[in-house]
Amino acid sequence: MKPLKTDRAQLMARLASVDEYDLAIIGGGATGLGTAVDAAVRGLKVVLVEAHDFAKGTSSRSTKLIHGGVRYLAQGHLPLVWEALHERQTLLRNAPHLAHAMPFVMPAYRRIDQWFYGLGLKLYDLLAGRAGLGPTQFLNRNETLHKAPGTLATHLVGGVQYWDGQFDDARLALALARTAAAHGALVINHMPVTGLLTTLGTGKVCGLTCTDAETGFAHHIKARCVVNATGVWVDEIEAMTQTRVADTTQTRVPHAVSPSQGVHLVVDASFWPGETALLVPRTQDGRVLFAVPWQGKVLLGTTDTPKSLVEWEPQALDSEIDQILEEAGKYLAKVPTRHDVTSVWAGLRPLAGAQSDAGKTPSATQNISREHTVKLATNGLISVMGGKWTTYRAMAADVMQCIRKAHLLSLTAEDVTVHTSLWGAQTPAPDDPLAAYGTDAPLLREMAGHDHWLSPHVSEAMVRFAARYEYARTVEDVLARRKRLLFLDAKKAAQIAPEVASLLEAETGGDAQLAAFIALAETYQVRS
Repeated sequence: MKPLKTDRAQLMARLASVDEYDLAIIGGGATGLGTAVDAAVRGLKVVLVEAHDFAKGTSSRSTKLIHGGVRYLAQGHLPLVWEALHERQTLLRNAPHLAHAMPFVMPAYRRIDQWFYGLGLKLYDLLAGRAGLGPTQFLNRNETLHKAPGTLATHLVGGVQYWDGQFDDARLALALARTAAAHGALVINHMPVTGLLTTLGTGKVCGLTCTDAETGFAHHIKARCVVNATGVWVDEIEAMTQTRVADTTQTRVPHAVSPSQGVHLVVDASFWPGETALLVPRTQDGRVLFAVPWQGKVLLGTTDTPKSLVEWEPQALDSEIDQILEEAGKYLAKVPTRHDVTSVWAGLRPLAGAQSDAGKTPSATQNISREHTVKLATNGLISVMGGKWTTYRAMAADVMQCIRKAHLLSLTAEDVTVHTSLWGAQTPAPDDPLAAYGTDAPLLREMAGHDHWLSPHVSEAMVRFAARYEYARTVEDVLARRKRLLFLDAKKAAQIAPEVASLLEAETGGDAQLAAFIALAETYQVRS
């Protein structure tokens, strides 16, 4: 299928041409985009608006894993684990260009740990059933070092290998946006919502107001049903009226969620060589440690720090950076330092669970379930809270069933997206540098600048393609989410940003916001 162009003027003209939509979705992260796909596949008239860029918030800042959740298994959340394991299989099938199976090794320095976690992972296999990716194996010391050569050998007694999945979160979000568009939905980024429309007399939500961030032009969108899928910003949307809400970079945390900050560090692949990932199920402070190969680098993480403020660009605390490096040093043969970190980022998880005291620092969040909640307000607004990437499709289906049961729209109860391939889906060739583009790769190879590489990860053609077909408007859109260079090497991203900005402005005719990106890239670099 030929890719749809994402010309901004045409998108705006289309937005203005519709008197009323069946469904308006606020939020372009995993939940909102998944809901847009589900609704569009059903044939509904759908519009989705995102304040910044698709996956700008939590949905681009994950550990890049599709998993049932070993930690949730230990906490006894078996239904959540079962659902996630089966959704994992669905995602691997529907987006093979963006997701793949990955082996994990859990090193053991005490025999009792090897047997305890190994037996638990056998239960993980049992829950997965036919959706399993490979059997859990007990490893002796030599086998552990062979499969995971970066493991610290001192006092190592053995290990356990199990299987989970890996994906590119931001590009999966983009694939969802393009899939929804291919089924007729209108999806628009850089379009912040400024208020909710309500019916006079009843107070029922009947649409929203939003503003084009580029032109300042306001739009009124009427819809039979409105879904609030804004993650940690869910309460801010619920509180809106037709009165414009001031644009702020920080707000009090939503009462309906307990935000948790997860921090990730990126280091050179030499610190954890090979294609196998590391999992430490319980660090000294009770959290999980990962070392995950990703796009030629290694991700180290993650923290689980309670937050009392929500921000579009949360910053990693020095204590979080030091904590990850300290814990990694206990398990990696080559110990990373601050000097070795090429990028650091933080994301806020929208965990479903109210704060006990508004405004106070929440209690520990690592034990809060990652299950999601769909809430129907008395004014008809539907809000989604919690969840995780692996179960995005199940969350979307639950949203649609909430709409059906409330008789807001006439829908069937069937699961309509279980076999819906996402845009670009095809099995990639081994070591194809354009594998993530899937069926779009041939077009990309024909475009001007396909052989002009700005960095090992970004070509001129990729920038042009992002502007023409992938909704990219700014340098950040390109280097943070269409390509992941900001998340891999912040300094290198800043170096090529001027050339990216020049190409992007030639394509779009707009301001690529170069200065803002250079400032942002500084915050992704660790002070030694």
